Amino acid sequence: MEYVIISVVFFVLMLAYFKIANNYNIIDKPNHRSAHTEITLRGGGIIFPIAYLFFMVSQVTFKHYGLSMNQSVQPNFWIFGAGLLIICAISFIDDLRELSSKIRLVFHFISVTLLLYFINAFQLLPLWAIPICYILIIGILNAYNFMDGINGMSGIYSLIVLGSLWYINQNFITFIDPNFIIYPLLASLVFLFFNFRKKAKCFLGDIGSMGIAFWVIALLALIMFKTGQLKWILFLTVYGADTILTIIERLRLKENIFDAHRRHLYQLFANEKKISHLRVSFAYALIQLVINLFVIFSDLPDWLIFSVILLPAVVLYLLIKINIKKQISISK
Repeated sequence: MEYVIISVVFFVLMLAYFKIANNYNIIDKPNHRSAHTEITLRGGGIIFPIAYLFFMVSQVTFKHYGLSMNQSVQPNFWIFGAGLLIICAISFIDDLRELSSKIRLVFHFISVTLLLYFINAFQLLPLWAIPICYILIIGILNAYNFMDGINGMSGIYSLIVLGSLWYINQNFITFIDPNFIIYPLLASLVFLFFNFRKKAKCFLGDIGSMGIAFWVIALLALIMFKTGQLKWILFLTVYGADTILTIIERLRLKENIFDAHRRHLYQLFANEKKISHLRVSFAYALIQLVINLFVIFSDLPDWLIFSVILLPAVVLYLLIKINIKKQISISK
């Protein structure tokens, strides 16, 4: 019953935000790089920092971290929240008015530092690994932002990742208070009600893509430290493959990788092939779900799991992209 009430509250708060966004003209105007053609409300991802605040209220109110959880093993959620709220705040400002990349990077660095404290990385990892963590985490944050380009994409993808983590936490190994997964999961469901449709009511905005990515990264890091296995990073295989291979392609073409573009595979499907945004988003999520199930139930060593998943993923991605480009070239 608690989760039903929380979902209803999230729903009401989203409607309230829509009125505010309408009043202050917080909108996303389509341009020649966009995958949409109509003006749409931006910043619907504000539901994720709100979800965190509700999660903390539940923690303070009940004074326990779940019926089956030992309070002593829980990380400091306030540190996580500080990082989340900082990155969401600067991202929301960037949604309202474009900020310098240098300013964004400073705040991202601060947020990632708090995230590393939250997962206890400075104590658990060797010094040489810390810079790699900064690069990797900031890279994932921006990958999430790059991939949030069509209706339903990041909402349903995050739902699959969070759902997989919840399943592991409930059935295999308890690595975190279940509510820390359930609250963003409920926020994703509520957001999808307004976004997973042909004509979206709102978009995530940077506040949403950065916010949910920050939360997902924290959960993946916690389970990796808990199990000592790196295979859980494969829960981001689909986003990672599309982002990294697109960046490599743009570097090969000597393009500025920070400029807006339409070279992602999902953009080719939606913009050039005119396939429904919802079908493309659902397909990405479904492929990631299959990968997640293999990762969860496989007893193979990590290196073999990485090989079994990544090699076919890269080859399949390249073949599909080459084929689509040939079809586009012929049609022109």
